[in-house]
Amino acid sequence: MTVLRLPAPAKLNRFLHITGRRADGYHLLQTVFQIIDQMDWLSFEDHDSLELISDLPFPSNDNLIIRAARLLQTTSGCTKGAKITLEKNLPMGGGLGGGSSDAATALLALNHLWQTGLSIDELAKLGLKLGADVPVFVRGKNAWAEGVGEILQPITLPETHFVVLTPNCFVSTAEIFNNADLPRDTKTIEPADFLAEVQNQQIEKRTHNDCAIVVRKLYPEVNQALQFLESIQQHSPELFEAPQLTGTGACVFLVTPTRAFADKILKQSPFNGFVCSGIGQSPVHSAINLL
Repeated sequence: MTVLRLPAPAKLNRFLHITGRRADGYHLLQTVFQIIDQMDWLSFEDHDSLELISDLPFPSNDNLIIRAARLLQTTSGCTKGAKITLEKNLPMGGGLGGGSSDAATALLALNHLWQTGLSIDELAKLGLKLGADVPVFVRGKNAWAEGVGEILQPITLPETHFVVLTPNCFVSTAEIFNNADLPRDTKTIEPADFLAEVQNQQIEKRTHNDCAIVVRKLYPEVNQALQFLESIQQHSPELFEAPQLTGTGACVFLVTPTRAFADKILKQSPFNGFVCSGIGQSPVHSAINLL
C-alpha cells in the first residue's frame, strides 16, 4: 500500500494593501506571500473512495481537502480514491493559509499518487477554483501577488525570522472584506519598493496591512497582541519592522534578527504563539520530487 506523508506549510502576508474593488465585489490587492517552516501534515493512502480523517469540528465532506480531491478527479477523469489523514497544527481563521495549503498539498500529492499527469500550471488553475491563496502553495515559492491574489510573481526574500502570536479567536474573512471601514484605495507600489524596505531595514515603511484597522476594532484579542509586539519593537533598536497582522486573520507577527531573539519575545508574551523562519521553497515539492 502506497503511503505518502507530506507537509502543508503556512504563509505570512508581509503586507496587504487593498487597491480597489472589481465590479463583481472581489477586492483587488497587493501582497507578498512569505512561506514559513510551520506546517500541517497530511498522509495519503490508496483507498477505494475518498475519505478524510481529522479532528476538525465540521463535516469532512465539505473540507477544502476533499473538494480539492474531487476537483482533481473530475478534471482528470481519475476514478481512484484515497484515505487522507490531516494532522492540524495551524490555527483556523488565523490568516496563515492553513486550509489553502492543505488543499494545495492534496492536489500535489494526489496528482502524484494517482498519476494524473497535470502540470504545476494546471494544478494552480484548479487551486484558484478552491480559493485565491491556493495557487501560491501549489507553486510553492514566495511570491508577489496582485489581482485578487492569483497573479503571482516569484520574489526572492532575505533570510528572515519571526515570532508569531496566535490570539484565541477566529476571524471571518468575509466579515472583514464587507466592513465599511476597510480601506479600499491604497496606492499601488512596485516589488522593488518593498524589497528596498526589507533590505535596507527602514523603520518608516509604506507597506502595512489594510485589514488591521478593522480586525483591531472588532477583535480585542488581536489588538492586545499587536499592542504587546508594538511595545517590544519600540524598545528594541534591533527590530526594524513594525508588527503586522497576517492576511485577514487573527495571527500577528514581528520580524526578528534571529530565532533566539524571537524565542525571547515569545517567552515574555502572554499570548500563545510560535517561532519560525521564512523558507524559499515549499518542502512538499522537494518531498514529491524525491519519491
